[in-house]
Amino acid sequence: MKSMNWMKRFVVDALSIGILSSPAAIQAMAQELPKVYDASMPREQQMVLAESAAPAEVSSKATVYVLGPKGYEKAREGTNGFSCLVTRHFVKPTETTIEPQCFDAEGSRTLLAVYLHGEELRTSGKSEADIKADAANGYKEGRYTYPSKPGFLYMMSSRNRLSAIPDHGTGIFPPHLMFYAPNMATKDIGFDTQPKLDYLGMTHPGAGDNLIVVIPMASTTTASPAGR
Repeated sequence: MKSMNWMKRFVVDALSIGILSSPAAIQAMAQELPKVYDASMPREQQMVLAESAAPAEVSSKATVYVLGPKGYEKAREGTNGFSCLVTRHFVKPTETTIEPQCFDAEGSRTLLAVYLHGEELRTSGKSEADIKADAANGYKEGRYTYPSKPGFLYMMSSRNRLSAIPDHGTGIFPPHLMFYAPNMATKDIGFDTQPKLDYLGMTHPGAGDNLIVVIPMASTTTASPAGR
């Protein structure tokens, strides 16, 4: 998704304190991924990476897109309304993010178009600033629409590589879920400012394309028989 202060802070903090994994494991995972994600990755591998964003029960029935020379191409027609693809943006000329994600039906109807057109611009040589400006104008002009109801997209892959601070490149980001929260502000979730929590944040408080980001935390307690 778009660059966001909360996610930047979390990526940097997570890598520095080892919350994601051991340094060796993080480095090994990062080395498995290409520095620049593009159409040179075999189609089958792109599909596997895209489907890794959601549970197999969901992604196996979703429409899947892969990167081609001129943008995204539909590799498979789905049956459940979901759409899976690997999005990206350039952090450096020699490095991109890698963002496997699966949109639900509402996201497939609205947000997906922004990513598909953005990649057409990217492969034609447009800068990330140009692509961001086009998206903003697209919403203003009515070419794009925000989600009209609650929904979410899966980003549950273990191979999310997102941008932290541009000069520092990218870092592995944990599996997470993103919920459409158009125009919601931090006060709507009980905070005066962006929450400083490892498991919760907002991408663009108050804006139509705002998302609530939730990082699932493994339970450390065992449910009692009475609580089951």
